[in-house]
Amino acid sequence: MPSTALPWWQVNVPDHLRSEACPDFLVDCNEKDRRIIGTPNSEYTPYSWQQVKDIVNSNRLGDLVRKPSELRRYRHYTWELVNKYGSIVNFVQNERLKWHDLTPRGPPFSNPDDIKILHNDWPYGIDEKIVHLVVWTKFELEEDPTTGDLTVQGRQAIDDYVTQTFREHVDADRVIWFKNWRSLKSVHAVEHFHVMLHDPDLAFVDAITGGDVPLSKKAPAV
Repeated sequence: MPSTALPWWQVNVPDHLRSEACPDFLVDCNEKDRRIIGTPNSEYTPYSWQQVKDIVNSNRLGDLVRKPSELRRYRHYTWELVNKYGSIVNFVQNERLKWHDLTPRGPPFSNPDDIKILHNDWPYGIDEKIVHLVVWTKFELEEDPTTGDLTVQGRQAIDDYVTQTFREHVDADRVIWFKNWRSLKSVHAVEHFHVMLHDPDLAFVDAITGGDVPLSKKAPAV
C-alpha cells in the first residue's frame, strides 16, 4: 500500500532530493502509477519466473508493473525524451533502432533487416535472473481488428520465430513471449513484441542483441 507518511511523489526519494510540489514529470501520472510510485520499495516483491508465466498465460498483462523507484525513473526519463526529441516514438525509431525507413524488405520474419532485438530499456519488476527483451519489427503483426488481439496466424508466426531464434538456444520452459494490448503499449508507431528468458546464457543474450545495454542501466537516479 502507498505510504501515508509522505506525499506519493516523495516516497523512495532521499531527504535532500524531495520537493514540496509534485515534479513536472509526475504531474500527469494516472492513479495506478501514483499508487505504485507511492509504494516503498521495501514493500515491493519482484515477480518470480512462475508468476511471470502465470500472468502471461492468463493474459493479465496489465498486472506487470515496474518497481516503484524504477517507475519514477522511467517517468522522468521518458519526460526528458519527449522534451528533447518531440516524442518517444522519434527517439526509439531514430536513436535506439536507427531505422530511418520503416518499409519492410520482405514478408514478416523473412528478412533479418526488418527485425531488431534489444533489451527492454525499462523492464518490469522481475527476478534478476529474468532477461526481458523486445523484438522490434518493420512489418505489422497480424491482429484481429475486432478484439485487438493477435490472429491465430499472427500468433503462430511469432511463436515459430521465437522457437527458431530463442528456444533453440534456451530451454523451452525458460522462454515466454507476449504482445502487449494496444492500450498498454508505450510505443505505438513501431511494431514489437516481448520475449522473456529465465537465467539464459548471457553470452547468447549479448550476441543476439549486438551487445545492447538497457537505458535504465545508464540513466541517473531521480
